[in-house]
Amino acid sequence: MDDDSEQVSDATPVDLKKVYEESNIQEVLDQLEKELVGLRPVKDRIREIAALLLIDKLREQVQLSAQSPSLHMCFTGNPGTGKTTVAMRMAEILHRLGYVRQGHVVAVTRDDLVGQYIGHTAPKTREVLKKAMGGVLFIDEAYYLYKPENERDYGAESIEILLQVMENQRDDLVVILAGYKDRMDKFFQSNPGMSSRIAHHIDFPDYSAEELLQIAKLMMAKLNYRFSPDGEKAFADYIEKRMQMPNFANARSIRNALDRARLRQANRLFASHGKALTRKDLVTLEPEDILASRVFAQQPEQ
Repeated sequence: MDDDSEQVSDATPVDLKKVYEESNIQEVLDQLEKELVGLRPVKDRIREIAALLLIDKLREQVQLSAQSPSLHMCFTGNPGTGKTTVAMRMAEILHRLGYVRQGHVVAVTRDDLVGQYIGHTAPKTREVLKKAMGGVLFIDEAYYLYKPENERDYGAESIEILLQVMENQRDDLVVILAGYKDRMDKFFQSNPGMSSRIAHHIDFPDYSAEELLQIAKLMMAKLNYRFSPDGEKAFADYIEKRMQMPNFANARSIRNALDRARLRQANRLFASHGKALTRKDLVTLEPEDILASRVFAQQPEQ
């Protein structure tokens, strides 16, 4: 028989281990585990997507080819929950499995896509798409593209161009939309064409206080700093208070707090310039470096 589908028997063996090892995707998944504390549901979903793509490659080997899977995604969650980091690792996985040519990430917001006058939006959007081709386009706070209350807004033009490219060139570009969950839900309700093109929705949960302290210690270790035992207790207290205040941004707020604590430590050490310092002094954050924060005075800290 001439039909290609009958040239391969159902008993034809496939070497999953070989394809898996050649792709080196485990290296990326391990890196994701090391980079991000917690986020178990997110990490599990990324593994599931990687498994789907890996099996899709095996199916090609035995002539079970089908239309390329839609890989456009939506990441929802509060700021500082690791969405950009996961997008970068997702791009690596897609590249290693051959779904994108380069595996780079182009991160943009509305200002990068939408112009301020007639004829300005299309060139801006197409220029961004040109840079992103062969990789991943990450659009943060994507709902700002759509402003129905403003009749003179040009965001709809950018959305229309994005929709065309997401459908017609999905073999060469993966788009990831990101933002707050409630706002993204409203955005999809208002833009059913965009919603229909998103295959994977991944929600990023907030970190717990314990996870944020672990994140802080990892950030400190990368910078060759550490807490004293009492300093760690003070920072744990800081986290509990800061989480209850406005504009809390998870890991981003922790990073900012550590930057300020390091600044206070430097000023403290400088003020004691008559005292001989040790390596331990240079690497240790003490309670006073943390307790001086306005958070302990119940004043919101941005």
